[in-house]
Amino acid sequence: MPGGPRGQIRPAFRRWRAGRPFWGGLLLALGGAEVLLTLKASLDVILHVGMQGLAGYLLPAVMLLCGVLILFNPSQRLFYSVIGVLVSLGTWLTSNLGGFFVGLLLGVVGSCLTFGWLPDQEPRISRRQRRRQARAARAAAQALEQEVGQAA
Repeated sequence: MPGGPRGQIRPAFRRWRAGRPFWGGLLLALGGAEVLLTLKASLDVILHVGMQGLAGYLLPAVMLLCGVLILFNPSQRLFYSVIGVLVSLGTWLTSNLGGFFVGLLLGVVGSCLTFGWLPDQEPRISRRQRRRQARAARAAAQALEQEVGQAA
């Protein structure tokens, strides 16, 4: 249904997503949530107990918070991404080896994606569109060569 509600929501979400480091913030938030969930694992599953105090819950919560803040306040993305990568690396010691490496890696990759995001960058052209443009350029060049060959 092009005129239905889905036809209106999807372009609006794409415009919203294009104006912020969406994937970086999402990965950082998912990493924080994963580390928080692994803190509740049974003792048979836990590899590294670490500091089971406040820091074990505080660092993943800060990861989650930084990920959400990146999504909703992209103007401060550099600060949040630096805090996010430091906190993600800190979960190695405090939270089950960084949530069995998964949360740690999600947090670091999300923070790096956020740090490298440029707001004024032109949108990427899909491979299909690049191929079409190359074919059109080749066809135009061949047509120009034929015109020049006939004129000479």
